[in-house]
Amino acid sequence: MEFITTPDNPVPGEPKLVSVTTRDGIALRAATWMPETEAPQGTVCLLQGRAEFIEKYFEVVGELLARGFAVVAFDWRGQGLSGRQVSNPRKGHVRRFSDYRHDLEAIRDQILVPHMPEPHFGLAHSMGGAIALNAAYETWLPFRRLVTTTPMIALCIIKRTGISAFFARFLRLLGMGKMFVPGGGETSIATLPFKGNRLTTDPARYGRNAEAAHAIGVGAIGAPTVAWIDGAFRFMRRFADPRYAIKIRLPTLIVAAGADPVCATPATERFASRLKAGRVIVIPGARHEILMERNVIREQFWAAFDAFIPGTPDPVAPGKRDLAAVGLAAEQLDGSGVDPAVARSGDAPAVGSGAAVPGGDDAAGALDDRDQGRDVVRL
Repeated sequence: MEFITTPDNPVPGEPKLVSVTTRDGIALRAATWMPETEAPQGTVCLLQGRAEFIEKYFEVVGELLARGFAVVAFDWRGQGLSGRQVSNPRKGHVRRFSDYRHDLEAIRDQILVPHMPEPHFGLAHSMGGAIALNAAYETWLPFRRLVTTTPMIALCIIKRTGISAFFARFLRLLGMGKMFVPGGGETSIATLPFKGNRLTTDPARYGRNAEAAHAIGVGAIGAPTVAWIDGAFRFMRRFADPRYAIKIRLPTLIVAAGADPVCATPATERFASRLKAGRVIVIPGARHEILMERNVIREQFWAAFDAFIPGTPDPVAPGKRDLAAVGLAAEQLDGSGVDPAVARSGDAPAVGSGAAVPGGDDAAGALDDRDQGRDVVRL
């Protein structure tokens, strides 16, 4: 149990690195940080995307600590330096997507609730965002508020998703679930050349993350398995149900990327337009990994984050960790006077309608000023 550092990616603060065991026996690598302030703003728990690892978020952790938040980060099963369910550690594998619930529940029960200052917030990305949104729908997500970048609502990296989903299901039924997806291998996407990458327009951060991926070795996994992609298709299908988002009452901010070649931004906007306690903003020119982007893009993200987190204090007495807290917080957000984003028809991101930032008119104005003169990149 150790951090794998590089000269351009030092460990921020003074973390505690621990091992957490899930109820189905998977060992997860987790880390906690406490800010220097005597009165923390609360705790932010980072939920990574597919194929990521704790070290990739060192810069983000430092920025959260500087804001006065405690931080929890962990590697999902099957990636980073957490346990595996297949013999080849380079395979991005999970038997079923519901297994990820065991991971987050273990972090909640063994780290967040007993040891970390409240209130608890979630900062999720891509696959982590999809898992968090589903947990919010099922009302067991252990956060007061949720921020997610480019959640895995629907994929645009795969053009014929219907055929691909059918093929993945067929291969899995044939017993090929632990195989790499056709054409996939052990090479981490983070180590490919910068030119043509789908993740970021920032060559410096891309290079830093590539070095971190090389240093962590098998922790930087390769392509997903057939079981993973089959599970992902089945998991994402629920987000297309118009009734699904309406039932999510957790205050949620979705930050989408205007030039995302991985997850479908129009689908994310349509989903977010149905949230009763949620909003979406779209950052023009950003690729899939907004937190790994250029400073001008990251500044827009942090303006939105700061306007939304920690938000209005929950009037429910401390210790009452039930649905009443979620409902009251949702009512506060519903009454904030911010109009919901409404997705346009077709593929054009609804940047104008989604640029309002919940809980902060000044921050929203800052975003609008920065966006002047920029073209929206269509997928």
